[in-house]
Amino acid sequence: MDTQLKKGLLDVCVLSVLRGGESYGYKIITEVAPYIEISESTLYPILKRLEAAGMVTTQSREYNGRLRKYYRITDRGLARIDEFIEDTREFDKIYSFIVNGGKQ
Repeated sequence: MDTQLKKGLLDVCVLSVLRGGESYGYKIITEVAPYIEISESTLYPILKRLEAAGMVTTQSREYNGRLRKYYRITDRGLARIDEFIEDTREFDKIYSFIVNGGKQ
């Protein structure tokens, strides 16, 4: 899969997990991994980028004697999911055109 395409998909996959409620790194990985390959070294830069873009917020809390960072989606992150869904509808039309040999 194209690297840039995968990067965009991973962003939205992470946001989709957070749409279900706040979460932390390892849990996000376990929820995304069955659908698209993701590792810690991939996830944390995504989370930093999403935070810088205002799509997620973070809060650190103690868990079993150490700090764990929890991520929560913002309204901007929810809007990004909606944009992605709309983009996907357009992509589906183009994909269908290609699969059908340039015929509607």
